[in-house]
Amino acid sequence: MYQDFQLYVNGEWGPALSGATKQVFDPATEEVVGKIADASEADLDRALEAAVHGFEIWRNTGTWERAAKIRKVADLIRERIDTIAAIMSIETGKPLAEATGETNAAADQFEWYSEETKRIYGQIIGSRTPDSRLSVIYQPVGVVAAFSAWNFPALLPARKIAAALGAGCSIIIKPAGEAPGSCGALVQACHDAGIPAGVVNFVTGNSGMIAKHLVSTPVVRKVSVTGSVPVGRQILHLAADGVKKVTMELGGHGPVLVFPDTDAEEAAATCAATKFRNCGQVCISPTRFYVHEDSYDAFSDKFAKVAKGLKIGRGMDDGVQMGPMANSRGLETVKTMVDDAVSKGAEVLAGGKAPSGFNRGHFFEPTVLGRVPDEAMVMNEEPFGPIAPIATFRDYDDVIKRANSLPFGLAGYVFSKDLGTATRAAEDLEVGMVGVNEMLLATAEAPFGGIKESGMGREGGSLGIHDYLEPKYVKTKL
Repeated sequence: MYQDFQLYVNGEWGPALSGATKQVFDPATEEVVGKIADASEADLDRALEAAVHGFEIWRNTGTWERAAKIRKVADLIRERIDTIAAIMSIETGKPLAEATGETNAAADQFEWYSEETKRIYGQIIGSRTPDSRLSVIYQPVGVVAAFSAWNFPALLPARKIAAALGAGCSIIIKPAGEAPGSCGALVQACHDAGIPAGVVNFVTGNSGMIAKHLVSTPVVRKVSVTGSVPVGRQILHLAADGVKKVTMELGGHGPVLVFPDTDAEEAAATCAATKFRNCGQVCISPTRFYVHEDSYDAFSDKFAKVAKGLKIGRGMDDGVQMGPMANSRGLETVKTMVDDAVSKGAEVLAGGKAPSGFNRGHFFEPTVLGRVPDEAMVMNEEPFGPIAPIATFRDYDDVIKRANSLPFGLAGYVFSKDLGTATRAAEDLEVGMVGVNEMLLATAEAPFGGIKESGMGREGGSLGIHDYLEPKYVKTKL
């Protein structure tokens, strides 16, 4: 599968200079599905040199020409959707239908930014004197180093690559080692669309070494990261030394507020469908369910019923609704969280263990925990897996306080049919994104990102391209 996705530097695919490789595993079978190149510092220096050269070409390419090539990338991704989705399903374990949807979403990013390329508007400022002119123009920031996560291995790098290209930047993208093939397919689409050599570069290997080497060099002027909070902190420290422009989309712990005026069963069905998407391995996944006491029984019963009815299996198999977790580390964490919650008084309403009949793979049952106390581990640390902890509340101010008590602030959700309640709660939640009676937030035309320790900057939407641009103020004396 990965024979064509090695290192992509200066417009060419090739192995690492040392010939070193790393293995990629299928999380459903734990079998090796291929190998990827393990880049050295010498390989990274080649990529940096190529990116500098590519930037000079791309920044001086006309906006309409850039836009046409970026749009061609979107077209090629859609033409190859079946192949890319299959790669993604194998390397992540997610159901094929989810992989197909994500591939479409990745194409949307390139389509959106092909259009934003032509809409980078400056500003004219009225001068105090008749013989002066004041203006603001936007210019590409320069070479970008981007680091992506494994849970959405096409969409996450697409947000970074497409925005960088739209702004006129060159980019070195480092995908997650667990799922590099999906990103490799995007890079191939960029190549085939005619993006010049050096503008897009693709490296794989040791994440820590690659991040330190790329971020520490003065060549890189912009850093974009999607990952965990600890990883974000480390890269932010590296970027601080060079005072670099940074976008961080880090972990969350999404609170869900279910008020008594909503249909509890309908809300539970929506929440359950979203919670177990990608086996719960979603940064904006709903992860703390605060349900009004009057609605608890109806909500928890329906949630558990949906969870028990999901078909678990290998993502490529027909009818599978939830695949495995990505790795053994995550599997052990969810087991620990369930045991901890139960020891503190939570009820297991569904799941709670590895499913029977699976001797291999990182599988865990869709799990629903009822009446989970606030001090449980799962209520304080992001459960990046198929666990849904449900707690109860009675007072509005109290539940807002509990929802905002953690240092994370990526996404939150509100279920209410009362406009006043829904509006207040959406404004009071300390997060970067809110879904009101809706949980599918990510879309190319809207800004994606968080506050507090969940990150800074935005990806997607008209705001996303500005993180790859620098404003320049010009005053001219006539």
